[in-house]
Amino acid sequence: MSISAELISAIELWIDQDPDAVTRTELQTLLDQAHSGEPKAIAELTDAFRAPLEFGTAGLRGKLGGGPNRMNRVVVIQAAAGLAQYLTNNGLLGQAVAIGFDGRFNSDIFAQDTADVMAAAGFTPLLFDHVVPTPVLAFAIRELNACAGIMVTASHNPPQDNGYKVYLGDGRQIVPPADLEISTCIRAITDIRTVPIKRNSQTVSQQVEERYISSLADVIHAGPTTVQQRSDIVSVYTAMHGVGWNSVHEACVHSDFKEPNAVPEQRDPDPRFPTVAFPNPEEKGALDLSIAMANKTNAEILIANDPDADRLAVALPLADGTWKTLHGDQVGALLAWWVVERARRTNVTLSGVFANSIVSSMLLEQIAHKAGLQYANTLTGFKWVSRVPNLIYGYEEALGYCVNPDFVGDKDGVSAATFVLEMAAALKDEGRTLWDVLDELARDFGLHASDQVSVKVSDISQVAHVMTALRETPPTAIGGLDVSQVIDLAKSETGLPPTDGVIFMLHGTDGVDKARVIVRPSGTEPKIKCYLEVVCTGSDLNASQERASHVLAQLANDARPLLS
Repeated sequence: MSISAELISAIELWIDQDPDAVTRTELQTLLDQAHSGEPKAIAELTDAFRAPLEFGTAGLRGKLGGGPNRMNRVVVIQAAAGLAQYLTNNGLLGQAVAIGFDGRFNSDIFAQDTADVMAAAGFTPLLFDHVVPTPVLAFAIRELNACAGIMVTASHNPPQDNGYKVYLGDGRQIVPPADLEISTCIRAITDIRTVPIKRNSQTVSQQVEERYISSLADVIHAGPTTVQQRSDIVSVYTAMHGVGWNSVHEACVHSDFKEPNAVPEQRDPDPRFPTVAFPNPEEKGALDLSIAMANKTNAEILIANDPDADRLAVALPLADGTWKTLHGDQVGALLAWWVVERARRTNVTLSGVFANSIVSSMLLEQIAHKAGLQYANTLTGFKWVSRVPNLIYGYEEALGYCVNPDFVGDKDGVSAATFVLEMAAALKDEGRTLWDVLDELARDFGLHASDQVSVKVSDISQVAHVMTALRETPPTAIGGLDVSQVIDLAKSETGLPPTDGVIFMLHGTDGVDKARVIVRPSGTEPKIKCYLEVVCTGSDLNASQERASHVLAQLANDARPLLS
């Protein structure tokens, strides 16, 4: 096994322009090993230079290291310069650009590089001087009247990853065609030594974060709960080694909630994420330390952010003393109920739209219509949910919730946390819990139970093969339920923009009102995902739950072979 002359040339050019001594040394060491025929070094270099990281509506995200298929200073400077050119092309030269970063490896360096490129390109970079949650950056874009924003974060990816999320002046993540136009500008930059650099950024005032907290506290203070009720809720919180604690703490203090019991091992930013195998509150075992603290402190509710605090997980105690983490769709339904209920309790007339992504539960539409509200279904990704006109509440099943769209045009795990605590406080005063509301929703609209199956792929080409097979030879039954309709999302049969995905609507039977299976590639990971939902009706909720769980298991069992 040998390394090609073409690859050697590309590596040497990269080393020559790389301003980072660490990645330069890593690449040179790998190159020396590759010259000696070391297979692992050749494989690593081949992958690192296989193709540039794709810039899309999620920005950039990838493994740290040298080369175009990694996150590093060269890639970041290229991205910043490409974005600056795009903004200039759109007549925004001279305006402000807000820049934030999380606690991951190199996030602060990537943010500073971005600011230096923007300053030299004729923009006014407004750079946070400390780590902030992603929703604070999204808030800052509008608050500072910036024409764009960049958040350096890989959200809940593994420790070895980092990323680059781009917003425009509306405080929402980019959507087509902006992503393609920015990507074209980025690709035009082949050597970053031609990119001007200027150290001339302004520090974002502390008042911006204070206004984020105060605006959120104002909403809570205008709600239906009293100071006494809010101060009576005992909660546990984990930041998952991320950047959420300071904002959640301040939001709770200013909104008069009892200070959450923060899991000390996970409270402060740590890019190693040492106590979790994967820093995602959805992952099995991720909340073990939080549950242990909840039992120790007699907590009534557990709330968790992902590392950049734009997502929220909720866990509740069961009657036997164990804890159960709610699905994203359950939290989404609870927050929808509370948005309607808190308006009713404060004599506010709601008008506007509830929205969720196409892979999220069908329950939200029924909640919206019963409340006399409009409903919208969107493509997967909060960039679409947040753009629904007249949005008053939106969510996606992957733990993303927008409860405060007037202030933050993105999913916001801090605001959502305060709304969940407020809901818990109001219910506790009535001798009820969030479980009671979920039962109430099941009685009103049928029990909506959801689950997810995913398969990781080693070769991204596998994804196309699976999706093609599903379209050409769709199953006639899944989990014992007959397929009633096949909807190819690539053909835009739903009225949404075309996207790669297939929906299988299933006939109901024997206590099952209806069911649905959606298959789509992941937008951020090498995975194929399958979203399952079963709707069961009946007066006996325990029987409905048993039936739903059984059917979900059958659906999952049949879905796995479809993804392989």
